[in-house]
Amino acid sequence: MLKKRIIPCLDIKDGRTVKGVNFVNLRDAGDPAQLAELYAAHGADELVFLDITASIHQRKTLAVLVERIAERIDIPFTVGGGISSTEDVRALLQAGADKISVNSSVIRRPELINEISSEFGNQCLVVAIDAKGENGKWEVYIDGGRTATRISAIHWAQEAQSRGAGEILLTSMNRDGTKSGFDHHLVHAICDAVNLPVIASGGAGSVDHFVDLFSNTNVDAALAAGIFHFGEITIPELKNYLIKSNIPVR
Repeated sequence: MLKKRIIPCLDIKDGRTVKGVNFVNLRDAGDPAQLAELYAAHGADELVFLDITASIHQRKTLAVLVERIAERIDIPFTVGGGISSTEDVRALLQAGADKISVNSSVIRRPELINEISSEFGNQCLVVAIDAKGENGKWEVYIDGGRTATRISAIHWAQEAQSRGAGEILLTSMNRDGTKSGFDHHLVHAICDAVNLPVIASGGAGSVDHFVDLFSNTNVDAALAAGIFHFGEITIPELKNYLIKSNIPVR
């Protein structure tokens, strides 16, 4: 088994870290730069920074905040939110991001995946998929979970791979913030559909949820937010538990 990655996610709204349930009812979780520094010191393998309202308000992720965070950490760092051109990607990579995450913009114009991948390489391109499940089928949502697309999450993951995505960040909207465990069925379906690293997100509530995810799916990494932000689980505690459960971590 390859070593699994643990990735805290910082959802940013108006320059602050926030956390909600099912993509709504957001509450403040602190300063993103301070949290990023704390997680890096505690052994996080990577960080994901998502400006969750950038796509809605048609504004760009704040490169200044990215620079602030990048100055304080020494682990790989993915940035997403409002990225709609190769110029946006260049600005964020120059500001210190290691990878960028795209979601709404590439649903509206899938060719952007090809353009980013050919210009910067697929190693820095994460395609984020927010999926809502019903009757065993998963539909892609965009605009921070506000807009249904009628696109199959499985088919979209396959198209993203064929266009040059380097990684999939998969969020179960049904499980987001519920602390009821990761959606194994969704994760299985996407991992089986693509040959890319998949990061599972949505539903983490206990250390056992991570053990169950890594033991029962082929996912490469697990992402969580609230349980880390509010101190319910620490990263060292989680990694020690995974090691005791015979799951290799970095």
